[in-house]
Amino acid sequence: MIKVPDASAALAYLTAHTEDHLRQLDEFLRIESVSADPARAGEVRRAAGWLQAELSRIGFDNATVHDTSSHPIVTGDWLHAGRAAPTVLMYGHYDVQPADPLDEWVRPPFEPRYEDGRIYARGSGDDKGQLFTHLKAAEAWLATSGALPVNVKVMFEGDEEIGSAPMADFMRRHRDLLAADLMVVSDSTLFDDDETPQITYSMRGIAYFEVHVSGPSRDLHSGHYGGAVANPVNVLAEMLAGLKDDRGRVTIPGFYDRVREVTDAERAAHAGLEVDEEALREEMGVPALDGGEQGYSVFERRSVRPTLDVNGIWGGYSGAGAKTIIPARAGAKLSVRLVPDQDFREIGRLVVEHLQRIAPATVRVETELLHAGAPAVTPVGHPAVGVAAQALEAAFGKAPVLSRGGGSIPMLADAEEILGVKSVLVGFAAANGNFHSPNEWIPVANVTRGMQTIVRLWQGLAEAGAEQLRGA
Repeated sequence: MIKVPDASAALAYLTAHTEDHLRQLDEFLRIESVSADPARAGEVRRAAGWLQAELSRIGFDNATVHDTSSHPIVTGDWLHAGRAAPTVLMYGHYDVQPADPLDEWVRPPFEPRYEDGRIYARGSGDDKGQLFTHLKAAEAWLATSGALPVNVKVMFEGDEEIGSAPMADFMRRHRDLLAADLMVVSDSTLFDDDETPQITYSMRGIAYFEVHVSGPSRDLHSGHYGGAVANPVNVLAEMLAGLKDDRGRVTIPGFYDRVREVTDAERAAHAGLEVDEEALREEMGVPALDGGEQGYSVFERRSVRPTLDVNGIWGGYSGAGAKTIIPARAGAKLSVRLVPDQDFREIGRLVVEHLQRIAPATVRVETELLHAGAPAVTPVGHPAVGVAAQALEAAFGKAPVLSRGGGSIPMLADAEEILGVKSVLVGFAAANGNFHSPNEWIPVANVTRGMQTIVRLWQGLAEAGAEQLRGA
């Protein structure tokens, strides 16, 4: 085992500077870096500049804002730990979801609010607050020891919430800049409450579609033409309803052909992870949980099985009062969550072909794949998983659970394919932290425990050494 500096001074530094760090986080959260909104492109770039300045201030070398086909990517490095020490690639995203609907926020979404031990703000949990923990862990080591125990590279993107389109090309063009033994990501959650840490060793992939159904050349009087022409809204509703059967299974031919079954080792890791269904029902505010895909538990349906959901639907008149028309067109947005070994390209083709096949000849149907990403898996036996488990337990006072995540981080699979690097996900956000919803929040305590975890994680990875990680 390699001798590395003790982490106690860095941990003490974090405790002594808690208030300063929270003020800095507030400053970061106030930047309205909504990647989906063209009007906020300047704010997204301002967030990238904030990160570049912070990396330089902390002591990183080569802090750079890279222009892309969309929003900037920020990189930097500190590579003075020596060849025996691992090189860790630190990834996060600084873009956030739109804050709509604004009238459901208790306070303005970009003005951080502290209440009941929580920080409420857009991006507090997804992902600015979690990204921030890595910055402060680096600051703590450099301020107290003048060095990091591992070599660290950073890559922060501004497009994650809209599909990470520039990432694959950027990684291909900058393989040497980003070469590492392991990627560490904090863009996930604790398991079931604010206390139980979690290592997410797999994320689902995604394929996101927009469907347009058009019929008559204009809206028609429903009395004059009803019964003589297909209604695009009716047709679309019927098509969407037919995408699942009464057992909750997707009806698209070939959809399940490549789904990898859960291994015995994974089932052992999942033991005892079943969710409290009544608590989940209350959290979501629904009368009852949906049965979903029959034959699988709620935990499995949320993590290890693929899904298909309608994310939005429109068409016809939706204003006040009545307007009796047959709409000229209708549309919908669909998302499909993918599991290993489903290929998003194949699924994209199957979805488009199926919608075209089931469409009646009385309408025109156009389907576009807006963005997609592959699933990603890190074996539970990877040495970094054990190191991360020790770091989380030391910070949270509780052993973490190992779980597969239901969400998607499109660049994880790209990083493995292009850079040859596996990822370990250590998340600090609350499982019910209102991501993508009004009043997003993260526990204040988890911000500080997150910083402590990363400090200890880097120490543990340094003690494991580069050769052990490279051979995994």
